[in-house]
Amino acid sequence: MEMKATTICAVKKDGITAIAGDGQVTMGESVILKNNAVKVKRIYNNKVVVGFAGSVSDAFTLSEKFEEMLQKYSGNLMRSAVELAELWRSGKAIRNLEAMLIIADKENLFIVSGNGNVIDPEGCCAIGSGGNYALAAARALLENTKMKAEEIVKLSMKIAADLCVFTNHNIIVETIN
Repeated sequence: MEMKATTICAVKKDGITAIAGDGQVTMGESVILKNNAVKVKRIYNNKVVVGFAGSVSDAFTLSEKFEEMLQKYSGNLMRSAVELAELWRSGKAIRNLEAMLIIADKENLFIVSGNGNVIDPEGCCAIGSGGNYALAAARALLENTKMKAEEIVKLSMKIAADLCVFTNHNIIVETIN
């Protein structure tokens, strides 16, 4: 049985990027295997934050490949993301990975999508089973409040967890400024 489902949300505001992820790992449609998984982490000497969603093993594989690219390209986030996407589209070993990443450094925020695209979102983004809920909340909060990036991402994740059965309230947030 495949293990998947999560929500990752990112908000970039006033020079600060906050990325949050929940801790739930679900098997199938009805079994919660773990409540405190860590799906958002700092890499590359704490200069980059990555959040991953999708099939657990695929997400780990994709995250590791991205870390390899960061090392290869001396921390250049855009180049690493584009090279990963190219590898994803052309490589038989990772072409069928069912996962997505949100990645950020102090200047950039990207989504590396499940089909090997690199997306440069406008201010906020979200992926995973509760991604649409978190994204809608983040957009509304960005436009209508004076909340900070970390506050917006936390509340957006709370809203997603209230609506999505594959997302829980065990939220981890990492910030880059």
